[in-house]
Amino acid sequence: MNRRTVCWVAALIVALLAALSIYLYLKAQPYQEVINHGPSPAAQANPYLAAEMFLRGRSINITHAESLAVLPDIDPRQHTLLLFGERSRMTPRQVDQVLNWTRAGGRLVFVAEALWDEQAKQSNDLLLDRVQLHQSLSKDLKDPPADLADDPYPNLTKLYLEDEDAPAYANFDTEFHLDDPKNLVQAWANSGKATHMMQLAHGLGSITVVTDADLWKNRTIDQYDNAWLLWYLTADTDATLIFNTDHDGLLTLLWRYFPQAIVALLALIGLWLWHVGVRQGPLQAPAPTGRRQLQEHLRASADFILRHNGQQTLVQALQQDVLRRARRRHPGFDQLNVAEQWLVLSRLTRQPTRAISQALSPAPKQRMSHAAFSRQVAHLQTLRNSL
Repeated sequence: MNRRTVCWVAALIVALLAALSIYLYLKAQPYQEVINHGPSPAAQANPYLAAEMFLRGRSINITHAESLAVLPDIDPRQHTLLLFGERSRMTPRQVDQVLNWTRAGGRLVFVAEALWDEQAKQSNDLLLDRVQLHQSLSKDLKDPPADLADDPYPNLTKLYLEDEDAPAYANFDTEFHLDDPKNLVQAWANSGKATHMMQLAHGLGSITVVTDADLWKNRTIDQYDNAWLLWYLTADTDATLIFNTDHDGLLTLLWRYFPQAIVALLALIGLWLWHVGVRQGPLQAPAPTGRRQLQEHLRASADFILRHNGQQTLVQALQQDVLRRARRRHPGFDQLNVAEQWLVLSRLTRQPTRAISQALSPAPKQRMSHAAFSRQVAHLQTLRNSL
């Protein structure tokens, strides 16, 4: 291919690329797309983050804490305490601390956590019992009167205020109902069948009890008048929110942040247990050679013969020793048949012929049990010692 042809091919390629670029430029249309990455880490860690941001936007200074340890540092005047966390471990001392803080002028808003037990005359919520309010299931209530049955929004809780023509609507969980058996409540809010919010005075402060606080979480605070109701309960005050009181234990935290160290520690403990568990007692020091006795040498020799030559060798050696001693005691012993030999041995040793026949019978080829071997050896030693 000559130089002129190469130039024409290169020019053709450039022309095609230019035409393709112009076509794509004319056809391409810019557009915007919103990609939802889900809640931010801050929203995942704090389910009431939107509520906090809403109140700050209404000039309410709100902070959150993880325990009641901050309560002594909070001035109760012009302050609202929002107890939205789990309180099953709340002690009577903490209940007194919260109520004394409220009595001094604070506003307390908390969630009723337990149902009233009519037989025990109490619930598992110490704070709710001290306020003398009861919580029950809405399904246990009687149906509303006929004049209230036409409620267009029976699942919404309605809060009526003075000088307002329409109520505020909030979507509390309608499964639960609050009851005031002592007639202490000064204001309340109902759905079509049950009561979900009650307010009463307590000293210089006030207490608001609600059946749940889920309506103020991130996913629901923008529904109905939920956000306005939270602002209404905290208006003209600073606020402290306590919602995360259930913390992981020490072992859980150690496993979460130091798993390799825990595995290594467990491995070391296992190796140490294996090391100390090899022996069942202290080592026995070897006996000095100077104290060896004849009996020990004989026992060691017998053990050696038993291991290397078997039981038959030891039994045959004892039988031959018995017969040799019988020949010395009774001349012509070898010319007697076996039955006559047993009779002679019975007369010489004063042992029954049955025991003599068992002792002098040939040892079986298969290995005898320890008991049978010991029994035959004992019989042979008795015969030998009697001759």
